[in-house]
Amino acid sequence: MLQKPRGTRDFLPDEMEARRAVEWRLREVARRWGYREICTPEFEDLELFTMRSGEGIIEEMYVFEDKGGRKLALRPEITAAVIRMYINEAKVAPKPLRWCYFADCFRYERPQKGRYRQFWQFGVELIGADTAAADAETIQLAADMLDATGVVYDLKVGHLSFMRNLVKDLEPAMQRKVRAHLDKKDFDGLTGTLETLNRADLASSLTALVETRDLSEAFEIAGTIPERERVEQMTGLLDAAGVNYTLNFGIARGLDYYTGMVFEAFAQNLGAENQILGGGAYRLAHLFGGDDVASCGFAMGFDRVMVSLGDSTAKKETVVAIACLPEGRKRALLVARAFRDAGIRTETDLMERGLGAQLAHAAKSADFAVVIGKRETETGEVTIKDLHSGEQKTTSLEAAIAEVRSHGTR
Repeated sequence: MLQKPRGTRDFLPDEMEARRAVEWRLREVARRWGYREICTPEFEDLELFTMRSGEGIIEEMYVFEDKGGRKLALRPEITAAVIRMYINEAKVAPKPLRWCYFADCFRYERPQKGRYRQFWQFGVELIGADTAAADAETIQLAADMLDATGVVYDLKVGHLSFMRNLVKDLEPAMQRKVRAHLDKKDFDGLTGTLETLNRADLASSLTALVETRDLSEAFEIAGTIPERERVEQMTGLLDAAGVNYTLNFGIARGLDYYTGMVFEAFAQNLGAENQILGGGAYRLAHLFGGDDVASCGFAMGFDRVMVSLGDSTAKKETVVAIACLPEGRKRALLVARAFRDAGIRTETDLMERGLGAQLAHAAKSADFAVVIGKRETETGEVTIKDLHSGEQKTTSLEAAIAEVRSHGTR
């Protein structure tokens, strides 16, 4: 028996309804902030991704040649494709551009809880605004979106200028090694590496920077940085907006990619793989032949959010089952259409069951049964039965529809 590919999943209706409910909340928050949805191809030229991340990323990707010999890849993330689209389609559009997307990505890695080979991201890109207000808006939007999902999370905000100022005298290769230590919170390794350079003092400063949660103290540790005013403006805006966050100047992931503000969010019940969102300010367009436009954005790991939410399910929409005798079948079709036209999910019997069997089946999956027999066909009325309370009455079609609509979702 054939099975689904490793690292992928099948979603049955209950799970899809729960996912769509969360997705809709995210879309609604993005809409309220003025972000409009875009869509890019599921596969791109391989060079789009190696140009940014190097040849090493190929081992983590699904790469193939098409019939014309072109090297293509299933997208491992969306940001590079969005910037490619900006250069191709919207370079002269009025700035800033507020774009959002919801799409699946593909990475060839070991599947585990919250990590799959096919996974979904909800992301935002703000292109063309190089200000503290743009940085703050991106973080506020991320917080609003996470709040809308109902996930419990910790939001951490930093700025790369502090760490860059401390390590600026190190060779690039040594800077990368130091960042790797900090990313893993390997302070013993950090100290050992810097002691080989007679820079134990730098290890102490970096450790203090990672551990502090106070902005004034971070400035004291890092020394004079040109971005001080912008950082202060950004944090001031976040505080004024009431965003619940913690300062963290130890965010070292993606230091070559981001240019200033960085932030991450972590769920509280996902174990080691608990990051559910990451983002920051960046410049990518010039790598792909475009202008050196400032951008900032984030991507949310939608699947990890759903895992963190657990078994919470979307509200069930009310379901009506139409049950009828043979002489009422034509009338039943008209009644079903009336309920559907009113926006109510309505199902009819396709198995040629008897009336009793229809009602028994309806009790398993519906909230109301609407019965059409000989009498209902003659009078134009319907008999409606609440399958939860057992209450039953004969009434007009319009009143029956109003009765169902008054119950809303269950």
